Amino acid sequence: MAAVVLESLSVPRARPGSVVSSTPRAMAAAVPASLGYPPAALISEFKGLRVAGRSLRVSLAARRTSGRVSHRGAVVCEAQNTAVEVPDVTKDTWQSLILDSDKPVMVEFWAPWCGPCRMILPVIAKLSKTYEGKLNCFKLNTDQSPEIATQYGIRSIPTIIIFKNGEKKDAVIGAVPESTLITSIEKFV
Repeated sequence: MAAVVLESLSVPRARPGSVVSSTPRAMAAAVPASLGYPPAALISEFKGLRVAGRSLRVSLAARRTSGRVSHRGAVVCEAQNTAVEVPDVTKDTWQSLILDSDKPVMVEFWAPWCGPCRMILPVIAKLSKTYEGKLNCFKLNTDQSPEIATQYGIRSIPTIIIFKNGEKKDAVIGAVPESTLITSIEKFV
């Protein structure tokens, strides 16, 4: 998974693998007094960051090209690995994952070019985690599996359908609030 830089951040130097302190007092001790302004103003409280060393492969490549190796670490957000991924379902896996499931199943019919589909996907991921063990959640790309979208009469995306015992039980069309999906889910779990 690739990390995305959301904003630049200056942190005190630390050894690779160490956890960066999250208290303003510790930050103040690490910043030189010659800066002329309160060190705590530099960085307010932050959590979940660690300093990671560069990989050996990157270091060897740097040595070959520049003749020297930088020993600086990179600041890594530990929260980047906490995102929940909604698994894909395809024409080939439809029968086993949706129709033969012993639990209720929520399927989002979506496409990568659809903005509202991308907006509602994190909500579905959150609900997937909330209802883990009670409800299975999947997404179906309508561009890659148009046969299934046609079979269920999908005319607009995003469309979220809840299946129970292999039968379509409820459908929600559009990027709706989380509460709307919860109301629909609660009828069947």
